[in-house]
Amino acid sequence: MKSIFISGAAQGIGRAVAEKFLLEGWQVGAYDIASIEYEHLNLHKGRLDVTKAEEWESALADFAAVTGGTIDVVDNNAGIIIDGPLAKAEEGDVEKLIAVNVAGVTLGARAAHPYLKRTPGAHLVNMASASAVYGQPNIAVYSASKFYVVGLTESLELEWRRDGIRVVDIWPLWAKTSLAQVDAASTRRLGVRITPEQVAEAVWAAVHPKNRWARGKVHYGVSALDKALYVAKSLAPDRMTRFLTKIVAG
Repeated sequence: MKSIFISGAAQGIGRAVAEKFLLEGWQVGAYDIASIEYEHLNLHKGRLDVTKAEEWESALADFAAVTGGTIDVVDNNAGIIIDGPLAKAEEGDVEKLIAVNVAGVTLGARAAHPYLKRTPGAHLVNMASASAVYGQPNIAVYSASKFYVVGLTESLELEWRRDGIRVVDIWPLWAKTSLAQVDAASTRRLGVRITPEQVAEAVWAAVHPKNRWARGKVHYGVSALDKALYVAKSLAPDRMTRFLTKIVAG
């Protein structure tokens, strides 16, 4: 039975990913600092504070004891957000976001490496965001943290290729989770239309490339709009990307 380890799995996108993979017959390790309130025969639950390296080591070892030592997919999903002008942000809130969204993702990747390396066809999936297309005002720290996730993904995709590990990330626009309950112009102008289940489908597609060409894909959008924004970033100069961002995010 194939297996996936998911951080931040108590609710929202993490829970949707867990339920998708459970439906497909996978062994699922759902870990979070919050309590996991759902059940399944193939679900293994545990606690994880992603900002602590020792908890990553313990959680992955705990799940690997169930799977026989291998893990097919590690989904680096946990993340938080703060909104409002950076000049007015509380120091502790900024530090916490960086600890979860930047350090947490990095510590998770490092701890996951030995399990993925020993598993043929393994994947690391990092949760990025369409806010990494161009820096977003009023969610500046969150947006910057997702640029970091993209950079980490691209770096590890090359670094871990020799180990047989495929590294990808997911770039959704606002999804219907608690993270979208912020005062950002893009939520008002674009709406919050993506469901956690749609993101889960994107994660499923990302770890099931249909051919060799598809295996070379690194960044995955979810909706037609976030895919279009990514294409615009790829093709347009910075001035155009900035102009489009100003329209969306004010």
